[in-house]
Amino acid sequence: MGEPGPGSSNSSDDDDQHHQGAASPGVPPTPPPPPPPPQKTVSLLQPSQKKKHHKGKVFRVFRSVFRSFPIITPACKFPSLPMGLPDAHRATISGNRITGTLFGYRKGRVSLSIQENPRCLPTLVVELTMQTAALQKELASGMVRIALECEKRPDKMDKTKLLEEPMWTMYCNGKKGGFSVKREANEEDLGVMELLRPVSMGAGVLPGNSDVEGSDGELAYMRAHFEHVIGSKDSETLYMLSPDGNSGPELSIFFIRI
Repeated sequence: MGEPGPGSSNSSDDDDQHHQGAASPGVPPTPPPPPPPPQKTVSLLQPSQKKKHHKGKVFRVFRSVFRSFPIITPACKFPSLPMGLPDAHRATISGNRITGTLFGYRKGRVSLSIQENPRCLPTLVVELTMQTAALQKELASGMVRIALECEKRPDKMDKTKLLEEPMWTMYCNGKKGGFSVKREANEEDLGVMELLRPVSMGAGVLPGNSDVEGSDGELAYMRAHFEHVIGSKDSETLYMLSPDGNSGPELSIFFIRI
C-alpha cells in the first residue's frame, strides 16, 4: 500500500473546512431572551404637602380629653364617640378628613393604609398583628377600638413624629396582641389601592395573588372616611365616619406614645 501523496492531507483539510463551513448556516440562531413582564402602571398621585389647620380654641378644649385615650392595660375601656354625630359637629373637633383602608387575605394579617384621598399614594401602611377573619368577627359585634402604643424615646431631642414610629403594641377592644409594624407600601399594596381608586367608601373582596392564599384567594377590604384628630405630639386618633348615621360598625384607631 502506498503512502498518501503530498496533496492528500490538504484535500482532507479542505473537506473538513468545507463541511464545517456548510454546517454553520444550518445552526439555528440563539433566540433572544423573552421580554420582561409588563409593569403595572400606578396612577396614584403624590399626597399634597398642605398644612393641616385645626380649630384652635375648640381644639384646645378637646385636647385634654383626647390625652385620656391611651390603653395601657387590657382592662382599660375605650371612650366612645357616637358614629351618628353630624359632620358639622365633627368638624369642630378636627379639620382633617382622610381615607382609611383595612385589607388582607383571610389567612393573613390585616393591613391599614392611610391616604389623603383615594387618588393619592398611601402616606402610611401598618401591618396589624391581627388576622383578617378575627377583625371581621370583631366588626360584626358593631364596635371596634384599636389602640397602637409605642414607647417614648429616651432622647428628648428626638423629633420623630408619632406616625413615623416603626412599631407599636396593638390592643383590640382591650385585648393585648402582638406588635404591629409600619412598612413601605409594596407592589401588592399599591395594586390594591389602584383597584380601589374609584371607591370612596365600601367593603367587599378583590381577586388575590399572594403566596398566602394563591392566585385563587380573595382579598377582603373595608374603606371609609376617617376624621384624623391630633390630640398632641404623642396622641392621634382616627374615627371612622359612617354615611348611614348609627348603622354599620363603629371603628376608632388610636396611635399613642407613652
